[in-house]
Amino acid sequence: MALTSMTGFAEIRGQAEGLSWIWEIRSVNSKGLDLRLRLPDSFDALDPVIRAKVRSAINRGAVTVGLKVGRTGTGGATRLNPDGLAAAIGNLLQAEAAAMQAGLDLGPTNAADILAQRGVLEAAEAEDDAAWLELTGGDIDGLFAAFAKMRQAEGLALAEVLSRQFDRIAALLDQASNTLEARAARAGEVLRQRIAELLGSGTVLEPDRLAQELALMAVKSDVSEEIDRLRIHVTAAQAMVATGGPVGRKLDFLMQEFNREANTLCAKSASTELTAIGLDLKVTIDQAREQVQNVE
Repeated sequence: MALTSMTGFAEIRGQAEGLSWIWEIRSVNSKGLDLRLRLPDSFDALDPVIRAKVRSAINRGAVTVGLKVGRTGTGGATRLNPDGLAAAIGNLLQAEAAAMQAGLDLGPTNAADILAQRGVLEAAEAEDDAAWLELTGGDIDGLFAAFAKMRQAEGLALAEVLSRQFDRIAALLDQASNTLEARAARAGEVLRQRIAELLGSGTVLEPDRLAQELALMAVKSDVSEEIDRLRIHVTAAQAMVATGGPVGRKLDFLMQEFNREANTLCAKSASTELTAIGLDLKVTIDQAREQVQNVE
């Protein structure tokens, strides 16, 4: 499996038997699965079909599915509206009565004149939702296939970006380890010189107190554990990207751990070189976390 992006869009247009329709599906980032349907009132039977399709195909994201339906020219069937016909006849009788009182002759009225009145004829709706589903439902699978294809393409791009960023973090950790070794060597020499100066001046140091101070200094300045944990996180993150699937939540949690260890490394750093590396780590981690927000 590959990574899938939560961002996607697809549209399918269709036309048959005097009807035209547009299916549309789009999604953006979300902590969970948030589905919104925008269907015409007479399409209630499609609601469970769409919901089941979304649940089977999408794990996370704010998803909106919409359908627009219209008539195409004169191809659609029409039907007589009894209420509209009664209103048209009533209006016609009133007009004739008023014309007679005014001494006017409106001329003969035929059926075509009555049918041409607004509201007498109307577009015939489908008998039931099954008829709508037969016309438009055939595009649902194609819609979700196009939608999945776009999200997968975005996911491949995300995987490439994340892989480069995790490789960058691994390289910075190598630099941090080298800097740490060089700093430890220098620190030992400086400490030996300082102790020699104190002993040369006649200062008496208690062995236990000296050991405690040395141990405390070592603990405060040692960031090897943070570097080791960051290496473990890098390995786990790279494995998730390579494996793919809906790993967005796991990656998001892992990025929080990345950031925590990088903060500790910067706080314990006692050299400008290591601090600079720690800041580069934080920047790269933040960049990776922004990309992770798009992963399903």
